[in-house]
Amino acid sequence: MGEDGRGPAGWTLRTRLVVLLATLAGLLAATLVVQLVLQARQRDVRNDLVNRIDPAVVALGDLRAATADQDSSVRGYALGGEPAFLSSYEEGRQAADEALARLDDLVGGVGDVGGTLDVVAGRVDDWQATFAEPAIAVTRAGTPVSEAVDTGGRSRFAAVRVAIDDVGLELDDRREAAIGDLDDAARRASLAMVVQTLGLVISGAVIMVALARVVVGPIERLGRDARVVAGGDLDHVVRGEGSPDLVRLGADVDAMRLRILAEVDQLNAASGDLFRQADELARSNADLEQFAYVASHDLQEPLRKVAGFCQLLQMRYADQLDERANEYIHYAVDGAKRMQDLINDLLTFSRVGRTSDAFQRVDLGAVVRDVVEVLGPAIEESNATVVVGDLPEVTGDRRLLGATVQNLISNALKFRTEEPPLVTIDATLRDGADAGLAGDGPAWVITVADNGIGIDPDYGEQIFTIFKRLHNRTEYAGTGIGLALAKKIVEYHGGRIWLEPTPPPGATFKIALPDTDSPERGTPDAD
Repeated sequence: MGEDGRGPAGWTLRTRLVVLLATLAGLLAATLVVQLVLQARQRDVRNDLVNRIDPAVVALGDLRAATADQDSSVRGYALGGEPAFLSSYEEGRQAADEALARLDDLVGGVGDVGGTLDVVAGRVDDWQATFAEPAIAVTRAGTPVSEAVDTGGRSRFAAVRVAIDDVGLELDDRREAAIGDLDDAARRASLAMVVQTLGLVISGAVIMVALARVVVGPIERLGRDARVVAGGDLDHVVRGEGSPDLVRLGADVDAMRLRILAEVDQLNAASGDLFRQADELARSNADLEQFAYVASHDLQEPLRKVAGFCQLLQMRYADQLDERANEYIHYAVDGAKRMQDLINDLLTFSRVGRTSDAFQRVDLGAVVRDVVEVLGPAIEESNATVVVGDLPEVTGDRRLLGATVQNLISNALKFRTEEPPLVTIDATLRDGADAGLAGDGPAWVITVADNGIGIDPDYGEQIFTIFKRLHNRTEYAGTGIGLALAKKIVEYHGGRIWLEPTPPPGATFKIALPDTDSPERGTPDAD
């Protein structure tokens, strides 16, 4: 039964893989055990051949040589009586005993070889007792060996050789059988290795097929369904197949699809609201445009009439009006003119940022020269000096940039001390981030400095607020919109304007404008 009681069909993917790998591992382990058993058998046969049979064959050769040395030594002593032959006989006898002992240790208990070795030992002893020892004793006594003894010795030595040859035949049989067993064990071990290799190949094929059926196939089908949904068909149902965990994964992905579908419905609803708001905003902008038209025409016309009739009243009845009446008429005319200036400034302020279609490469040096020419009478009246440095080209609206520069120079002329006004304008290329702009591109920082009454740094932010004034209207004329308009124009160009804290007298304004169109102008300064 499976984990959920439904048999293998209810097994999880992990369980299926574990069962598959465990089965294949068991089969491979079984073939490995068989191979190890066959290799152990091969090793045992090889050890028996190398450590017992082959050394026994060598020992048998030593025994054959030792018995032959004994026979030749005894016969040589019997013929010549030389004592040296006796030494060779004793050495051969000792070598024969050692060879027999080695043979007994190696193959004494192997089948019929042990009995044959006993026959060899008995025949060697018999040959020594019936021929070798009597022949040596007779020769020492100075008597020749009889023909009967010699003949018996030859026959008994021939029996020794026959027994030794029988041992050799048995050892040869044993050796051939061992070689056959060794070859058979080697063949079986090779066959086991081939079977194991085939098992590995078959196991790999089975694993690949099983993975393709159990893992890869269901995941690919699930992936295809997910890609269909990702391609935009949110109504396509995602189903998991195979093991329960893959089925659950498919259900989770489909639940995600349903949630995305619900969010898309909400987004579509929100988009509809956004479109409605955009339409309302468009209508509101149209109303504002209409209001701007009314403000620029219909609202100013009554102001012009008020100012005009007040001035006519003053001219026609000048001899009938006292000083207080003339003062009241002056206040009325001045109020009408200030209202006209306020309306014009508000219109200019509201129109900034409507569109960037007028953006082009603007030579700030030429813009400043035009502004200085327009302000020529005021500059001459105040005996002011305007020093203009090397100014760059930037991308923007020439008219709006000119209005910003004109506003700053006009303020320098207006808020002056008893000293003749001195206005200095120059520019420096700096890194945009250092100048407070977004991004890391270069930026031109234009500095406008004067020697006027100055501005308290505590008011550095307030002065850019619309209608914010630091002085009474009776002291300095103006609507309080100029610097707010300058800030809006600079920010509309993607830049930044601020008051640089400086010691009195004078005020220093800085304008940072991005230089995205001409990066080849130089390397930004570090300051």
